[in-house]
Amino acid sequence: MTGYADIKALFVNCTLKRSPEASHTDALMDVSRAIMAKQGVAVNSLRLSDHDIALGVYPDMREHGWECDAWPDLWPEVEAADILVVGTPIWLGEESSACRILIERLYAMSGLQNEKGQYIYYGKTAGCVVTGNEDGIKHVAMSVLYALQHVGYAIPPQADCGWIGEAGPGLSYADDGSGGPENDFTQRNTTFMTWNLLHMARLLKDAGGWPAHGNSRKDWDCGNDFDHPNPEYR
Repeated sequence: MTGYADIKALFVNCTLKRSPEASHTDALMDVSRAIMAKQGVAVNSLRLSDHDIALGVYPDMREHGWECDAWPDLWPEVEAADILVVGTPIWLGEESSACRILIERLYAMSGLQNEKGQYIYYGKTAGCVVTGNEDGIKHVAMSVLYALQHVGYAIPPQADCGWIGEAGPGLSYADDGSGGPENDFTQRNTTFMTWNLLHMARLLKDAGGWPAHGNSRKDWDCGNDFDHPNPEYR
């Protein structure tokens, strides 16, 4: 069995509830966390709504008129993680407002570069956990995973999982009798997502990250055109 003790994972719960209120999204994320922890992964978690994070697409919004912004203090945890798992409930068919704030703040840091001159999320992998009482798991996952890959995360096969109850008011995932913890489709997809994230993180770690040829901003700015068919345009 391949080891994962050198892998770091961060689970970000984008529920609208503040701690210590129970979160159904967190309950499903617990399944993935337990699998990773059993493999020796250093698992960390944060609930976005517990922190005063400013709106915006700059690294520190205090420099743009906001009095408070917890994002710069949280950023080292995000930067250190080899695996990012974003959890969100569904509201009106979309990811939560907190999830959009997370994506915008991830985007704010996406211009930073790693030691290879690549954008900062290159060499990391990400997945998505979705819960709710209305349709939209795949729609939400599509939106979240697109954003994560766009800023540089590698998305493995079947990198999302979720659970929804009956449409309209009713039992949520962690409620007694909901059927969520016993739902084979949900539990299987959560397990597969977790292992696919572990495999991708292991592959990237063993390869020393994502290959830098053809995607290094540093090299591009130094004049390397990476075989562009019309380098004269520069």
